[in-house]
Amino acid sequence: MNATALKSAVANGTYDRLFVTLYGEDRLATQKARYAEAIDGFVETFGDREDLRLFSAPGRTEIGGNHTDHNHGRVLAGSVNLDVIAVVAPRDDTTVQVKSAGYPMDIIDITDLTVHEEEINRSASLIRGTVARFAQRGYGIGGFDAYTTSNVLKGSGLSSSAAFEVLIGTILNHLYADAAVSAVEIAQIAQFAENQFFGKPSGLMDQMASSVGGIVTIDFADTDNPVIEAVPFDFAACGYKLCIVDVGGDHADLTHEYAAVPAEMKAMAADLGRPFLRGAYMEQLIASIPDLRKKHGDRAVLRAFHFLKENDRVTAQVAALKAGDFDEFKRLIIESGHSSYEYLQNVYAVCDVKEQSMSLALSLAQHLLDGCGAWRVHGGGFGGTTQNFVPADKLDSFIATMEFVFGKGHCHVLSIRPYGGICLDAML
Repeated sequence: MNATALKSAVANGTYDRLFVTLYGEDRLATQKARYAEAIDGFVETFGDREDLRLFSAPGRTEIGGNHTDHNHGRVLAGSVNLDVIAVVAPRDDTTVQVKSAGYPMDIIDITDLTVHEEEINRSASLIRGTVARFAQRGYGIGGFDAYTTSNVLKGSGLSSSAAFEVLIGTILNHLYADAAVSAVEIAQIAQFAENQFFGKPSGLMDQMASSVGGIVTIDFADTDNPVIEAVPFDFAACGYKLCIVDVGGDHADLTHEYAAVPAEMKAMAADLGRPFLRGAYMEQLIASIPDLRKKHGDRAVLRAFHFLKENDRVTAQVAALKAGDFDEFKRLIIESGHSSYEYLQNVYAVCDVKEQSMSLALSLAQHLLDGCGAWRVHGGGFGGTTQNFVPADKLDSFIATMEFVFGKGHCHVLSIRPYGGICLDAML
């Protein structure tokens, strides 16, 4: 349908049930206005078209398994009600144009699907890399125009990059692959684009959680065939709210800090006779510590210790949720946070020890929630966000304190959404 018809469908309630499922009843009016603005943005950028479609891909929250995916570990994650949305129309040539609100347009000629050095660390590389992997795997590709807008905070630990990658994959899937590409494969394609074209050595958790949707536990022992299990659980039904605190750190110059985590873990694994830490044993690690610390340093040993304990902790977290034992789940969340802080050491960057906003946020959370809630490092770390499970009766005071320290709008109350990357029109 054209822009007028699409805006009318949004305004008249055609998408209301789906919007409520994705965002919650309290955000329905806001989301209807947001999609209408995105349609206007498309028209202003590309002109009106007769075949417009709506797409969405969510951010994700990592619930358990901090920095385990890149060493073939287990994770517990969920898609959230913050997302990247797109208004899209196919083209009849080989050009992909993506205009993200507030950013310059990316224009890609998909007859050239090689890595471009000048695109590394830019969104253009993610688009080119996603199209390239679709082509390599034998799926149809083609040009399209897309206008996108996102409320997944950049650098927030909610993985805006994975949401964008999954969005592009979902668009290609519905426009040119007859929706035949599975959510798992879209995630794998997205990781390929980020690793090989964007230049960031990420694991697969971010993309998988965004693409699959809901709360899922994923075992990456075989990354080509990850084992995914839905873990239905309602935090709100337990009287808790999921709060993400954005501490305002800047990830822009910290790629080397992130890259050091998997690099050190894999170096340790190699000396333990394995390509990855998955499959190594604590007894084997402890027996090798004198030699390992001489060769790789103490931090690498501590990071390996974190991986082995965290990987087992995910299994325990899933078991606690399945059993409805939320107190045990909270205990494990706090334990995970301490492991990330003390052993993984991804709370602040060693290149800037004066910047410890995440350390401060964790200290405040412990002060406010000790004995009743839970708190931990969220996602990659290094100054991004903290994750907090806050009793409903303490929510207002928690938000007030966090926003007094870090600024208004820096504490986000989220919910888990049941869908990953989708074409909204295909779900009506």
